[in-house]
Amino acid sequence: MANVRLEGITRQFEEFTAIEDISFEVPDGQFWVLVGPSGCGKSTILRTIAGLDWATEGNLYIEDTLVNDVPARERDVAMVFQNYALYPHMTVADNLSFGLRMRNVDAATIKQRVEVVARSLDIFHLLDRKPKQLSGGQQQRVALGRAIARKPKVFLLDEPLSNLDAQLRDDTRAQLKQLHSSVGITTIYVTHDQVEAMTLADQIVVLKGGRIQQMGAPQDIYAKPANRMVATFLGNPAMNVFQATYSGNGWQVAGQILPCPTAIKTQLQLIEGQTVELGIRPEHIVIQELGNEPQLRLEVNVVEPLGREILIRGSLPQSDIVLNVHVASDWQGRPGDYINIYLESDRLFVFDPTTGNTLYP
Repeated sequence: MANVRLEGITRQFEEFTAIEDISFEVPDGQFWVLVGPSGCGKSTILRTIAGLDWATEGNLYIEDTLVNDVPARERDVAMVFQNYALYPHMTVADNLSFGLRMRNVDAATIKQRVEVVARSLDIFHLLDRKPKQLSGGQQQRVALGRAIARKPKVFLLDEPLSNLDAQLRDDTRAQLKQLHSSVGITTIYVTHDQVEAMTLADQIVVLKGGRIQQMGAPQDIYAKPANRMVATFLGNPAMNVFQATYSGNGWQVAGQILPCPTAIKTQLQLIEGQTVELGIRPEHIVIQELGNEPQLRLEVNVVEPLGREILIRGSLPQSDIVLNVHVASDWQGRPGDYINIYLESDRLFVFDPTTGNTLYP
């Protein structure tokens, strides 16, 4: 096991910069997740750590050893790809033991490691089968097991669950988290799925356009995003974000008045006519009881039952502002209805409409 440290890593392809000035350190034994939209540079970072690509600028250390010029085969890292890359003519047992045999590990050790890994991944009963006889989830577990059996210093995972169906993805994700707890190998995991990032990571690195937007513990980033991109990327459905203009009575939002909390007004020193972007997560919008003064009036466009709750997609009248609202599963409304909603004031975010940076909290 080992720590991994990137210092000012940049990778440029002619006129295109894939990643720029990437710096972070993954401590020994931790599970870090690189997350972001397609093309943000997360796979380029992973390939650079593996030695399958190289940095145009910057330094890369594994176990505090500079490895910029060290070939991939000598870095002692194991990588699992999105496509399982199993050897089709080999059995599961042979696939699991392949890396060990290439390193001339003795037969008794190979047998012992293969059995331990196979049992931990619940594929022991499949050791005599070949990949074509396995389901997608089983093949992915074999690919994971082949990497784990080597006991590398660093474990790299490039969207390993993206080819699985929803149930298999959930099951394999849970197995992966449990497995990491038991083996403790330093792990760097790439995904565009924010649910995987939130549930698996000790620390998350959020990327966009080849640059780091924010790093931190999952709940910290969710509660205090650094900017609009991070705020809307983490969370499902995404955070609602809309423009509001400050006036003496509060914020004007699509011709309606939304009260401005004193804490926000004081901290930001808002002035008449100043426009900001407000953010609120769907779970922090409440339908008002009849007889109470509403904050905003919303027209229901779509109702999506989700089992334990209902997602309402609605619009503020005479505007293009669309809000998502989570309500209880016994809600009885329908498209075309108008509802009064209340935005929990202590859950509001304020973003700079030009830079997207978080102004509050």
